[in-house]
Amino acid sequence: MGDFHQNGIITTLHNLTDRPIEEMEIELTQFSRQRPMALVLPSLYSELSGPALDNIVEELTQVPYLSEVVIGLDRADRAEYEHALAFFDRLPHTHRVLWNDGPRLRAIDAKLRAQGLAPTEMGKGRNVWYCLGYVLARGRAEAVALHDCDIVTYDRSMLARLIHPVANPTFNYEFCKGYYARVADGRLNGRVTRLLVTPLLRSLKKIFGPLDYLEFLDSFRYPLAGEFSFRIDVINDIRIPSDWGLEIGVLSEMKRNYATNRLCQVDIADRYDHKHQALSKDNDDGGLSKMSIDISKAIFRKLATNGVVFSSETFRSIKATYYRIALDFIETYRNDAVINGLDFDVHCEEESVELFAENVLKAGLHFLENPKEKPFIPSWSRVRSAIPDIFEQLVDAVEADHREFTGR
Repeated sequence: MGDFHQNGIITTLHNLTDRPIEEMEIELTQFSRQRPMALVLPSLYSELSGPALDNIVEELTQVPYLSEVVIGLDRADRAEYEHALAFFDRLPHTHRVLWNDGPRLRAIDAKLRAQGLAPTEMGKGRNVWYCLGYVLARGRAEAVALHDCDIVTYDRSMLARLIHPVANPTFNYEFCKGYYARVADGRLNGRVTRLLVTPLLRSLKKIFGPLDYLEFLDSFRYPLAGEFSFRIDVINDIRIPSDWGLEIGVLSEMKRNYATNRLCQVDIADRYDHKHQALSKDNDDGGLSKMSIDISKAIFRKLATNGVVFSSETFRSIKATYYRIALDFIETYRNDAVINGLDFDVHCEEESVELFAENVLKAGLHFLENPKEKPFIPSWSRVRSAIPDIFEQLVDAVEADHREFTGR
């Protein structure tokens, strides 16, 4: 049960009453007549056989207010795409599966790449970007929600609470971020938020002072949540990273494009669990190691656009400050776990902090050594300027795939 405290500069919408889902869905159905709603699901093919997605789809079959569902399918061959079409066919809503590895969408990607407009690497950011472009191209939705496909504790109330703030015509929010407690199996989870992002933000504030951007990020209770919603006009001009910096990148774009009174966060679940990434101590290209590097780079890039000047000495100071603050947080989290009867492995926590400290420095040095790097996928507004009929091409490709494999 949440409290009613408002912290930071972002409005927090709490779960104070455990409002019945049926009541919320009646209200959202009424909203949908004025503001049609869509859901985006970025998915790996492997998630179709995982422990979460079957239940997610089953829960979605009971949602009455969605106009369409758009599924971005990555790492799927022809047979796997056909399987995905059958897997999602039980959805009662208008829905399409974007076969990102299929020849038609690959051809569009190649056309964009030839003009320097395509995502530079595979990943969730690329998947989300194409899905959002398709939603724009279809022109049916006024409010859009997005959530991951590996949520093992999913129920449809998560979606209702997530999309309500941007679907409610009496609210003025353009963007809403979901948050929740990361507690499962008797222990605290969410190491990257707890042990990297929060102590890194506090470290940067200690070194550079309370900059608006740092105060903004530090106002979000779970800045790395993969669940957010927005009004359709947000999509046109948003520029996002294609790597693990997606969530931080989206928040940064919201800070750049909108006043903070148009943004909010909402409590969407009392319990939340999903697929856990390995720490990957010896592999900077996988697991939490790559995640921590990408997220740190995303924060440093944004600070640089705000006029912050970095040097190798600065990043060494950031690493040292981060390390001390993160270790202090471990004690805080240990005490929080103990009073709640949760398991807490101090050695594992400190091992994570040691890796993250090294990766904060690696991210900083990479930033300095690659000044010409283009970290963001271009906005769809820019893409349409370069290729005016790109939306028609995208819709035609998705529809052609659908007809070829379903016959309808």
